[in-house]
Amino acid sequence: MKAAVLNAPKTPLTIEDLTIDEPIAGEALVRVVAAGVCHSDLHFIEGTYPGRLPMVLGHEVAGVVEQVGPGVTHVQAGDRVIMGFVQPCGHCKYCDGGHPNLCQTKTTARAADRPILKRGDQAVSGMAGTAGFAQYSVTPATGLMKVPDGIGLDVAALVGCSVMTGYGAVVNTAKVEPGSTVAVIGAGGVGLNIIQSARLAGASRIIAVDMVEAKLAVAKQFGATDVVNAGDTDPVKKVQELTGGGADYTFEAIGLKVTAEQAYAMAGRGGTAVIVGMVPPTDQISISGLIWVQEKTLKGSYYGSARFNVDMPRIFSLYQQGKLNIEGLVTKRFPLEGINEAFDLLRSGAVSRSILEIGSE
Repeated sequence: MKAAVLNAPKTPLTIEDLTIDEPIAGEALVRVVAAGVCHSDLHFIEGTYPGRLPMVLGHEVAGVVEQVGPGVTHVQAGDRVIMGFVQPCGHCKYCDGGHPNLCQTKTTARAADRPILKRGDQAVSGMAGTAGFAQYSVTPATGLMKVPDGIGLDVAALVGCSVMTGYGAVVNTAKVEPGSTVAVIGAGGVGLNIIQSARLAGASRIIAVDMVEAKLAVAKQFGATDVVNAGDTDPVKKVQELTGGGADYTFEAIGLKVTAEQAYAMAGRGGTAVIVGMVPPTDQISISGLIWVQEKTLKGSYYGSARFNVDMPRIFSLYQQGKLNIEGLVTKRFPLEGINEAFDLLRSGAVSRSILEIGSE
C-alpha cells in the first residue's frame, strides 16, 4: 500500500510502498478515506516532538472498516468510522473515572516484535496507533467510532481531532459559562473550534488572537466578537483592555511557550487558562508567583478531555442541527501525493485545515 513516511526531522515526507499486517485480537483494518493535516503532525516533522523513525503520521482520520480481529464486536466490516488517537480500554481508573482520554492501557495483544507496518524487513512506526497518512491502517478497535449516515467521511475525519479537541476544551476542560469572556490564541483548525464552541456555550465576548489577518477574518465567521493581531499590538494588554482586566477563560491553541505564558497573563483574576497546543516537552512555562492572590487556574487539555462515546455523538448531532460548522474549516483538499504542499501551507498560516482525500467511500 501507499503511505507517506517521515524518515528524518525537517525533511519532506516520501510516498512509499509499505506492507501492512493483518489485524490481531482487539484490532481492526480500516481503509482510509480522508485525513486532516494537523499541526500536531507538524510538530513531529519539525522535530519539536520526538518520534521513532521512520514513521507514518496522521491521526485525524476517517475510513471504512475492512476487517476486524478476534474479540472485536462493536464495529464490523463495512462500517464507516472515525479513528481516535487515544484508544481507551474502558476499565482502568481513568476510564472508570470519566477520563478515558488519559487512558494508557494497551488494548491489543500485539507484541513489539510484530510491527504493523514494514518497509521490506524494516519496521515503520505509526503515530498514535492510527498512522492515517496511508491507504490502510490497522488500529486498536476501541478507538473506532461509527459515523452516522448522511455525514461525509471528510467531515467526520475532522471530528477525530480538531473538532473534538476544540469543543472538549470549552465544554469539558474549562466548562465555559454563559455570559463569560473568552480569549483564544491561535485561529487555526483547533482554535476555530474553540471559538465556535465558546459561542455555543453562550460566551458574551470571544476574542481571537493571531498574527495572520486572513485567519482573524475567518475567526469572525466562526463567532469571534473581537480580533487582535498579535503582530501589531501587545496581545496581553489588548485582551486585558477589551475585557476590563482579563478574560474569564483563555485558550492557547498553537503549542508555544510564549503563547502559553500569554494565555495565563490574559486571564483575569479568578480566570482559567487552558493549554490546548502541544508545547514542546523540554520547554518550561513560567508564571507569576501571585497565582495564589489572583486565584487563577492553569491547566492542560488533552484531546478536549474527551468522553468519546458521549462527546462525539453530540458533536455529530450539533453538526446535523447546523450548530457546528465543520465544512467551513476545510480550506484545501489534496491527494496523498500532495501532502508536503499541504504542510507547507500549514506552516505559512494560509489554511485553517487541509484534507487529504486518500480513498473513496
